[in-house]
Amino acid sequence: MKTDWNDAQEAVTSFLVELRVSRRLAQNTIVAYERDLSRLLKFAADKDLLLAMADRSDIEIFVRALMLSGLSPRSVARTVACVRGFYRFLVLEGVIPASPADDVRAPRAWPALPRYLSLDEVDLLLAQPDTDRPVGVRDRALLELLYATGMRVSELVGLSVGDINLDAGVLTCVGKGAKERIVPIGSIAVDWVGRYADSVRPSLLKSRISKRLFVNARGGTALSRVGFWKIIKKYGRQAGLVQELSPHMLRHSFATHLLERGADLRVIQTLLGHADLSTTQIYTHILEARLRAVYDQFHPRK
Repeated sequence: MKTDWNDAQEAVTSFLVELRVSRRLAQNTIVAYERDLSRLLKFAADKDLLLAMADRSDIEIFVRALMLSGLSPRSVARTVACVRGFYRFLVLEGVIPASPADDVRAPRAWPALPRYLSLDEVDLLLAQPDTDRPVGVRDRALLELLYATGMRVSELVGLSVGDINLDAGVLTCVGKGAKERIVPIGSIAVDWVGRYADSVRPSLLKSRISKRLFVNARGGTALSRVGFWKIIKKYGRQAGLVQELSPHMLRHSFATHLLERGADLRVIQTLLGHADLSTTQIYTHILEARLRAVYDQFHPRK
């Protein structure tokens, strides 16, 4: 039985008009739905299937085909939602008695993979502060400490002088849920934080008293989260890094680089202060994606 392409196309067009006029959906959404339904039309044409005669198994085969095509889980989920809406529209219009797509569910979408810097990009970023100037020493200490520990930015700017033991190479920080954890510090970060604490911090304070380790360059008050965001964005632009930098990107880089070098996932969980290992497991997907890319690039029979 041949697909009645014209009738199916007309039904799709009517549905899109309904979305645009009655539901007033955004143009970008309409365009995305039109693309999704084009996939459904092609699937029906390839299978010689009348869309009005499709049953649940046909829709499930369509969804599996989308997943095997390499479409992201999020895109598949949107397409499934679109198809459900399209068939509900056909029911309301009296074209079909019941929808074959009502109980069809999209595959669970993975969270977006965290963005991170390469080792060369980290080195380039850390080299940006002008350490001939006091504020440059402070900024270098901030960046080195963040990359060395993987702390959250709120944990970094919330550090007190007594939270860090440079001789032992460790610090204590308070994370989510007011949970304390001890984090080791590498020797390079220890060196830069020591330089800052010994010579720069007193000059920034200008005889004022503050318990916070990191203070701003004007008035010696505690450095804020917003203040550090501005600092890292400035050095990101200065380094010519393409992607928009955030403090969390250095945290992701810390975790990814440790995992790449064989660190145990539970150790990384402890260092990051994650309550649940499943939160840390997102970093394994980065490695899986990289392995897939390398395989596709170099395997002779990919």
